[in-house]
Amino acid sequence: MASHTVENYLKAIYQAQHALDEPGGLVPMGHLAVALGVVPGTATTMVKALAESGLVHYEPYTGVRVTPAGQRLAALVLRRHRLIEQFLVEVMGMGWAEVHAEAEHLEHAVSDRLIARIDEMLGYPKVDPHGDPIPGPEGTVAALGRETLLSCPLHTPVRVRRVVDQDAEFLRFVEENGLKPGEVIEIEGRDAAADNVRVRRGGNRVITLGTRAASKLLVGAITLVLALWAWPHAARAQAAASPVPFQILDNSFLVEEAFNQEAGVFQNIVTAIRHGDTWQLAFTQEWPVGSQAHQLSYTVPLEGMDLASGLGDIFVNYRYQAMREGSGRPAFSPRLSVIAPSGDADRGLGAGTYGLQVNLPFSKQTGDVYWHWSGGLTWLPAVDSGGDGRSPDEVALLSPFLAGSAVWRVRPMLQLMLEGVLEREQSVAGPLRTARDTLLTIAPGIRGGWNLSDRQVVIGAAVPVIVGGPSVETCVFGYVSYELPFGR
Repeated sequence: MASHTVENYLKAIYQAQHALDEPGGLVPMGHLAVALGVVPGTATTMVKALAESGLVHYEPYTGVRVTPAGQRLAALVLRRHRLIEQFLVEVMGMGWAEVHAEAEHLEHAVSDRLIARIDEMLGYPKVDPHGDPIPGPEGTVAALGRETLLSCPLHTPVRVRRVVDQDAEFLRFVEENGLKPGEVIEIEGRDAAADNVRVRRGGNRVITLGTRAASKLLVGAITLVLALWAWPHAARAQAAASPVPFQILDNSFLVEEAFNQEAGVFQNIVTAIRHGDTWQLAFTQEWPVGSQAHQLSYTVPLEGMDLASGLGDIFVNYRYQAMREGSGRPAFSPRLSVIAPSGDADRGLGAGTYGLQVNLPFSKQTGDVYWHWSGGLTWLPAVDSGGDGRSPDEVALLSPFLAGSAVWRVRPMLQLMLEGVLEREQSVAGPLRTARDTLLTIAPGIRGGWNLSDRQVVIGAAVPVIVGGPSVETCVFGYVSYELPFGR
């Protein structure tokens, strides 16, 4: 294992090399000495030793750059540093302006095994709190754009991606003015004579920055979908440190969240709901496929109404973790479900046809509140409409829905919830005829849980109220989940 001094030199050379305008250029020895706080003679002596070890390429009186072997080692040091920063902010609740100095000490002390566990716990983040890319376990680093506030288009929403100055005073200035990574801004204008840049944030607040400060903020274009979501939220400066992660991240009871199961962990969920003479009991099991990016699950329902009861239609689901939650962005994991006609439609148990359901769930934490929102539709292409059987009597049913919930963390393992689901339900109204009802469900609820070593148990209850149709209907809902590891 390399010494702390070797790691510090390689990291400094690597970072300085990436800041050069010319890829693969040499870092001047004077620049390196200033970065490390040593005299040029000391830096030269150490660089010569690194060159003899094959970790750098050194040209006397010109400069130095890392070799492929030195680059990999430097990237792994940066990986430890940046993951530690992210951990200190997200889990320990430290401010992003104070974690750099702590990570400088800890980056040499932690093991690769601990870093891998931190990476998994944080959900494999791609960037640290300052927007710097986190190298992968093999030392690979994703290429990021280098457009700053001095070069990005005028009057066009852009997202702050990275702050390249780790000075605590500058980071506090960025935070106080709502310019942290994730914020959406516009450049109002640039004044070369006055040497400044005017930046507009949400809420029509205009901030004037000097060009030196503006050059330290890297930005990137945003897609139309994210622009529609992020621009109204740009008015909310992230004045506090990143929120402490929730310990319970189960689905809202009626609203899907946007988090796949982490690798090596699966979940069993049992839900029960009763309204009037109708009840449903459902069992769901969620499994990651290789990694958190892909998840397979299935739902098996048992239903009862009037005098009939039995198996309903089974759902087989695939969900993709398209976007992990980060500073200024929600988690997003679209789901596609195949509906199998496993119920007895003649007895009112199921639709009697294969179908599809699509849902687009988003999730975002703000302080002690998690927000979940989604939209989707259910499509049943060939439902029997009860004709005379002598001619085609099947109809297609398409039912869109919107949903949203707020989950408030009262205590680490106790949460209050409020959910809402709006459905435009299409149903059979007679032979070859359909009808459409608008149903609004409002459900206050509560849930709590226990962590038992590497397992988690969660129980909860809610009282959904369904508004629509001829009357207002009150239901009772119960929830139990058991999450545990496999293959470990």
